[in-house]
This record gives sequence, structure tokens and C-alpha cells, in this order.
Amino acid sequence: MINKRLLIKNLLAHNDENSFYDKKRKLNIGEKEGKAKFLKHICALANSNPKNNSYIVIGVEDEENKVIGVDFFDDSKIQNLVNAYLSNPPIVSYENIPFPHLPSDKVVGLVTIRPEDGKLCSLRKNIWKYYGGSVFFREGSISMPKVFDIEIKDVNSELVSAIESHAQNNIELTLDGVFHFMSSRKDYNPNYKVFKEYFVVCWAAKEKRQNGETYYSRVDIELINEHVKLFYSELDEVSITITEEHFKIVEYVQLGLHDTYTYYPLEEVVITFKDNASYDIESKLLFQPPQFDRKTLFHLYNSNNAIIDKLKNKIPLSKNDKKDIINLPATYLICYFNDFSEAKEKLEEAKPYLKAYDSNVYLLYKESIRILRKVRYS
Repeated sequence: MINKRLLIKNLLAHNDENSFYDKKRKLNIGEKEGKAKFLKHICALANSNPKNNSYIVIGVEDEENKVIGVDFFDDSKIQNLVNAYLSNPPIVSYENIPFPHLPSDKVVGLVTIRPEDGKLCSLRKNIWKYYGGSVFFREGSISMPKVFDIEIKDVNSELVSAIESHAQNNIELTLDGVFHFMSSRKDYNPNYKVFKEYFVVCWAAKEKRQNGETYYSRVDIELINEHVKLFYSELDEVSITITEEHFKIVEYVQLGLHDTYTYYPLEEVVITFKDNASYDIESKLLFQPPQFDRKTLFHLYNSNNAIIDKLKNKIPLSKNDKKDIINLPATYLICYFNDFSEAKEKLEEAKPYLKAYDSNVYLLYKESIRILRKVRYS
């Protein structure tokens, strides 16, 4: 069992990026350029390491090699993105790894890339300035395109195996992780459970009861053996079900009109613990978009557009506008789910204006974008 925090430290000990690992200050796959560069690095690392894992560490200052962390990233559909754009795509996972010196809302991202059968990976279609059919390899710390006959070579297996073997978990690291979690999450009723006599899962959450059901927000879940973290924010609401073999989280979203909201299941994440000292984390999208009266939605859609136009032109908002803008991100989202094809673009265009207007409204915008991303990648 690899302790991912220790693995990151061992990777960073190789101070310069190389052909089996890369490090980034942050990751941005919300824009076409950032998405293209991420896919380029995935392709290059997979081709340069045909028989072993390669890694990208997110949240590190490149020059000083300092761990500064990033926001929690919950994009469980990252494999879908890779499959859509790469031929012979590798298996890619993104994990959030907490570090004791970082604030509680910051983690280090660890992207693990595992090639499939040593086959050459290439871009399936055009994206940004990269053309479909392009092949990338690592030359030192740079991902470079190759346009000639290529021989895939395995040069890093022994080195990567040595790094991974020095990151194995032990009892001391496990106990330290449990004690740290229990002491640092006292405000949210911390708990722990041992699965299959080996895995330790700690979790803490703020409880909320609604219509006889129990939901949780501000949820921290940590697989102590590997220091892998799952997190749901103050805005999220989830249910938790625990058996002897499973830890299941169902995330819900509140959507509605005219201050009448309903809980809709968004996504189910199940951690399954096995007898052979291994586990799987599987996610499944549950979301079925709610349908509303189109005449009402046309009115709200046009009202949203008018509010954004006022913000663009720096026209003061009326009392009703200030009330309606709180629901604006969710309303655009509902319109998009009800076949208003331009609502998604309108929501994305609103970003700078909502950010400048109010931090709480901007948080609601980010939540709507997160839901949209999950649904779109699925």
C-alpha cells in the first residue's frame, strides 16, 4: 500500500521534472488552452513510460520546489476527458492529498498515469493549437511533439519502482494520520472505521436533517493508509452509508424555482474494500435533470440576461435584481438542462461580473459550473 503523501515527497526529492514526473503550480482544464496542455503532458508521460506509472504533482512552486497546495479538485470524470481526446489512452486518476502544514482547504493534487499495453498514445482530434494525430514524448522536463518513426523505450521502470517502494505505508504513519485527523476535525464530530482489518477511513461532517432524512455538509473523508482525501464543501449536501465492505457517499443538489427547491441525486461514490488489501473508488452519475414549464423559464432566462447586461454596463441593480441574482447561476443551469442551448455560454460569460459583484454569488456560480462539468463529462 503506497502512502501517497510520502510518494509525493519522494518525487519532489528529484528536484527537476523529468521523463516520469512533472509538477505544476495549478491545473486548469476549464479552458481550452489548459485542457490541451494537460492532455499533451498526459500523452507525453504515457509514451515515455510504457511499463510503469508516471505522475504529475499539482500545487508546487516550480522554482523553489515548495509545496503550497491547491483547492480541492473533485473531477472524477477526468478519465472521460482523456478517453475523448487521446488514442490508446492511459488510465488516469486524480487524487487529493492533504499535507499537515497546509490550511485545511488546501491539498496537493496527484495525477497518476498508467499506460495501456505499451501502445503509442496520440491526440485523437484537434484541440487548441495541437493537431489530431500528434504524438508527444518527454525530453527531460519538456513534453515535445514527435513527427518521425518512434520507438517506445522503457528506461524508468527500475527508478519508479524504487521510488514507489520507499513510499510504502507503515503502522506509525497510519496512527499519526488517525491522530492528526481526529484532533484537527473536532468541530465536526470525527469518526473512524477499520475495513477488512487493514484500511482505516476517518471522516467528519456537519449534520443536517431535512424532512426526516439526514444529510451532511463540510464533509472530510480520508483514506489514512494512502492519505487520499475526499471533500464536500459547505454548499454540498450528501448522504453517507457504511457497511463492512463499502463506504458510500451520495451527493445531492438542490434545484428549483421561486424559492421552492427539491433534492436531486447528483453522483454516487462508492469505496469498496477487498480481502486482498486493495480497494476501488467508483463514481456513477445519478442526475436526471428536472423539467419545468418553458414559459416560466423564458421569463427567468431573459431576466438573468438583463441582470448580466446591467452588471456589464455598471448599472445599479434594483431590489428585485439583488434578490434574483442569488438564484441566477442555478437558474441558468436549469435552463440549460431544459434545452436552452445558449444558457451554458451565458453562465460562463457571467463569471467575471458575478465575481466582481459578490463573493457569495460567485461561490454559487462555481457550484453550478462544477455540476455542469460533471454532467457534461459523463
